[in-house]
Amino acid sequence: MTWRSQRNHAAVLVMRFLFGTVLLLAALWARADLPETIATIKPSIVVVGTFSQLRSPQFLMRGTGFALGDGSIIATNAHVIAVNLDATQQEIFAILVRQGDVLHRRNAVLQITDKEHDLALLKITGPPLPALKIKSAAEIREGQSVAFTGFPIGGSLGFSPVTHRGIISSVTPIALPADNSAQLKEKPIRRLRSGSFSIYQLDATAYPGNSGGPLFDADSGEVIGILNMVFVKGTKESVLEKPSGISYAIPASFLLELLDRKAP
Repeated sequence: MTWRSQRNHAAVLVMRFLFGTVLLLAALWARADLPETIATIKPSIVVVGTFSQLRSPQFLMRGTGFALGDGSIIATNAHVIAVNLDATQQEIFAILVRQGDVLHRRNAVLQITDKEHDLALLKITGPPLPALKIKSAAEIREGQSVAFTGFPIGGSLGFSPVTHRGIISSVTPIALPADNSAQLKEKPIRRLRSGSFSIYQLDATAYPGNSGGPLFDADSGEVIGILNMVFVKGTKESVLEKPSGISYAIPASFLLELLDRKAP
């Protein structure tokens, strides 16, 4: 090998080393950003449920939600608020907002639902919450690092937001089934056969209680989707003992469409 060849070879090795170092530092930088992202996300996360002064406990959790729009709008799943409010018990929708170690209750009113995509928007009383931003669907890719925050296993672990991290393992077509066979009319049956829209499959473990929580970019905190369901092997109870590690989220683009429909 000539002196010039040796010099070129050494230059290539140096360039490879520098390139690898840059990639490593970028990965470490991204990981370092997650704690800051979580701290930004948490003030927007709420517990969604129903409230009645005439029962005990007065508040019953049904799922997770998060603030959007002007901060007075709470996004969650349609199945989370699929309940017939008991007028005799003066039952209403409500959310719990954590500020430090204190939980504050806010009354809420259902604004609009999208049962096809299992989405719902509530409007809360009181001052607005920090609203999360929605990421463009064009930027979403399989293998992308994501995280989601919510209240797994209901209030069993206390109403403190919990964050899980994973990747988007697949973008796959799916049709959400109706609540029962009586609702499987002609149009839903066609959707079940062909798949009606794409959904995000996640390589991460969600639990009952995470439904309605935001799926967000692990670095920017921008909302990518909304947690919808977890794949269960066996019974629902087995998800706690033997979680599958496969969860699903509805793309946030459908939330944008719902916000546009809600606007006067």
